Amino acid sequence: MATIFTKIINGEIPAYKIDENDKYLAFLDINPIAMGHVLVIPKREVDYIFNLEDEELAGLMAFSKQISKALIQAVPCKRIGVTVIGLEVPHTHIHLVPINNVDDMNFGKPKLKLTNEQLELIRLKIKSFLK
Repeated sequence: MATIFTKIINGEIPAYKIDENDKYLAFLDINPIAMGHVLVIPKREVDYIFNLEDEELAGLMAFSKQISKALIQAVPCKRIGVTVIGLEVPHTHIHLVPINNVDDMNFGKPKLKLTNEQLELIRLKIKSFLK
């Protein structure tokens, strides 16, 4: 059965897409721990990140780097935190989170409740910094 991320890739479920190419997709997390929290995924459905082929893993990281450069310009922060947990959805995904301190990466804290308008505004702002 296809994961929720595969359904997003296939256009079956809407998402606040930031950027994509033929192999990777970046979109806003709709249950973010910080404003601008982005998920980056390979379009090929692979559960565990270290089961990706080496070239595919390298490409995923390079694509994530490109997104993080736009994200740090769009959302005032000290860094873009990067984490891979991979327990929520059985489809490899990287979390890119604007942070100012280590506590900002606490996935146990309450998630932000953003409106569709807020999500769309931050999506457009991040996209505006993509090259």
